[in-house]
Amino acid sequence: MSPKMGRPKAENPKSIRYSIRLDAETEEKLQQYCGRHRITKGEAIRKGIHLLLDAKK
Repeated sequence: MSPKMGRPKAENPKSIRYSIRLDAETEEKLQQYCGRHRITKGEAIRKGIHLLLDAKK
C-alpha cells in the first residue's frame, strides 16, 4: 500500500457553517481588526463568542 497523501486531519474540524449579515460599519471594523491582528474573520468571530461566554461566568 502507498502512504496516505494529503493534509492530516484536524484535531477539532470546523464543519459547522453560519451565514450572518453585517452592516458596512461593522464589516469595516472587523476587517481592520483582522488586518491588525493578522487573523481571519472566522477566528475573530470565534474569539468574540468565547469572550461573550467567558463574561457570563
